[in-house]
Amino acid sequence: MAIATGITIEEFEQLPAALAHNHELVDGELVDVSGNTANHNSLRDLLVVLLSAPVKKRKLGKIISEQEFDFDGNAHGPDVVFIGAEKQHLIDGRRRVQRFVPDLAIEIVSDNDKFRSLMKKSARYRKCGTKEVWVLDPEMRRTFVESDDRLVILKDDQMFESKLIPGFSIRLAELFDQAQV
Repeated sequence: MAIATGITIEEFEQLPAALAHNHELVDGELVDVSGNTANHNSLRDLLVVLLSAPVKKRKLGKIISEQEFDFDGNAHGPDVVFIGAEKQHLIDGRRRVQRFVPDLAIEIVSDNDKFRSLMKKSARYRKCGTKEVWVLDPEMRRTFVESDDRLVILKDDQMFESKLIPGFSIRLAELFDQAQV
C-alpha cells in the first residue's frame, strides 16, 4: 500500500528515518515492505555470513544487507547484495540510496510478498544492470535465479551458487534448514 506519491529519489533520501524505514520508492510511491519474520531475517543473516567468507577471502568486493539502491528512479533495498570490487569505490556511506546498482541482488520471499511484484522487481534489477538476481522462497524451498546465462528455478536438492562468487556453493536444503528458527 502506497502512503505517499510523486516523490523522487532525492526526496526519499531526505525523509525522516522513521518514515523511510521499511519502505521502498516504487514508481514515485512510498511502499511499505515491512513484515519480515524471524525465519526471513535468519536466512538473510546466514546468507551474509556464508557469502562474506569467500568474498573477503578472494577480495571480490562486499556483501551488504538491507541497503537501498537507485534502480532507474526507484529505491529498492534487496535483502542481501554483492558489490564487486570494481564498484566498491561508488559506495557513499552517507547516502540512504546508493546511486548505482549491485552486481548481485538477493530477495527473500516474505509472507506479504506477491509473485508479480517480486518478478517485476527482479526484471527491474536486471534491466538496470544487476548481473544476477536470486529470489529465495524458504516456504516452498525453491529459488529463482536470473542472469545473462541462466533463468532457472532451483529445488532444494540443487546447489545454490553464482559465477560472481567463486568458492561459494551450498545445497538449498542445507541453507533453508540452517536458517530455520
